[in-house]
Amino acid sequence: MTSQSDRAKTGIGARELLVLISAVMALVALGIDLLLPAFDDIRDAYDLAENSNQTGQLITVFFFGLAVAQFFYGPLADRFGRKPVLYIAIGIYIASAVASAVAPSFAWLLVARFVWGVGAAGARVVASAIIRDRFEGDAMAKAMSQIMAVFVLVPVFAPTLGAVIIAVLPWRALFWFCAIWAGGIALWSTRLRETLTPENVRPLSVSQSLRGYREVASTPITCGYTVATVFLQAVMTTYLSVSELVIGEIFDRPGQFPIIFGVVAAGFGIAAVINGRVVERLGIDTMVSIGFSITIPASALLVVVAVASDGHPPFWVFMPILAVLLATFMLLMPNLGTASMIPVGHIAGTASAFTGAVRMAIGAVLATIVTSMVTDSVIPFAVAVLLFCTCSAISVAIVRRRNGIVPRRHQATNETTANRIAVGKP
Repeated sequence: MTSQSDRAKTGIGARELLVLISAVMALVALGIDLLLPAFDDIRDAYDLAENSNQTGQLITVFFFGLAVAQFFYGPLADRFGRKPVLYIAIGIYIASAVASAVAPSFAWLLVARFVWGVGAAGARVVASAIIRDRFEGDAMAKAMSQIMAVFVLVPVFAPTLGAVIIAVLPWRALFWFCAIWAGGIALWSTRLRETLTPENVRPLSVSQSLRGYREVASTPITCGYTVATVFLQAVMTTYLSVSELVIGEIFDRPGQFPIIFGVVAAGFGIAAVINGRVVERLGIDTMVSIGFSITIPASALLVVVAVASDGHPPFWVFMPILAVLLATFMLLMPNLGTASMIPVGHIAGTASAFTGAVRMAIGAVLATIVTSMVTDSVIPFAVAVLLFCTCSAISVAIVRRRNGIVPRRHQATNETTANRIAVGKP
């Protein structure tokens, strides 16, 4: 798709479109990562124990709101268009960020964070739907990787920015910052034209929505790859929930947390750039295979290192392995997400909502269980990472076997997943 045709269809050039969608999706990350350095202040403000892992609930309830609301945003985006739904979602996002800033108790803060996730859900659904409106197949995977490369700048810099903000202002200023940022994104998005075409507008009704969700759930490739991403999401949510506790308490480096978190997040950006540059040449399936060929051994090594040191491994051994492992998720998540959307592009909003909701809801449940086990040892975390990564790889293997999908490097031709699906091959 050329920049000129992009501007005619969306009102902005291809580069600005990708940066804008990155900024919209970054609303989710900003609502999470900016808050992490303030966990100690939050414990003090609400009289929680010094090493309490209850602050991790601020992450998991956000993901629960993010998951549940997507079921509603999808049909709305397919009926009324992407932009109206985006504005409603950002309005909820801003209101709940303000409510979080004035929450009188930790319980009320959790409620506000749940609603905040509800607002962020709309931004995520609309962003994914717009990308599916404009791209497909390997081109969509490339676009998603480029978006993730920009998107990942948020977790790289957000903790440091959060630490700077709370160094000069009360910790509640973090919530006000998120509200102001969201308002800026809303103004910017007015430049974007509606991307939902008239022929893809779907009537809004309970039966129609259920029919759409049933179609998505009964599509083998979509369902199978979504299951695979559930386990990867569980790893990411767990990491976000326990990273401050692991780095600050178990490794006793609280002052270095923003820097360490940012360095690990930088690995995501590097991997996303690599994926974006080579996915069109190697294909989605090959990139997923490469990702798992790194993730599985790395997660196994993580367990060995954790168990051998009785849950307190050397920082310079454990964290580099974890950083490499998490970076490979940028070879997995964008590509699996793209592959899951290929057969259901005609209901992109509904499909994005369903797959995102399932992934984040179940991922948050699994992460909540693991987070509660992480107190003074990294063993529960390491074991969970290995288990979840293995389950994800098995899910992908089952999908490929049942649907005759073979990574391109093992094929006699350069036929892609998108082409095989398009021509109806099994």
